[in-house]
Amino acid sequence: MGKNVHVVPKGGKWAVKKEGNPTPTSTHNTQRVAIKAGRDEAIKQRSELVIHNPKGQIRDKDSFGNDPVPPKDTKH
Repeated sequence: MGKNVHVVPKGGKWAVKKEGNPTPTSTHNTQRVAIKAGRDEAIKQRSELVIHNPKGQIRDKDSFGNDPVPPKDTKH
């Protein structure tokens, strides 16, 4: 399983960052577009997507790796 992928606020925009990496993978004007890019990266990395709210707090998570108890939701 790869590093978790985070969607975080960054200077009025939204950044997609791999956990532990200070440099964003990509930056987007809207959270919706950043979530899409983050989801694609998490699927590629077989990792977890962690979505933060505008204050930086974790809002939601979705797993795309080898989760022994995969979520049954379809929200993302």
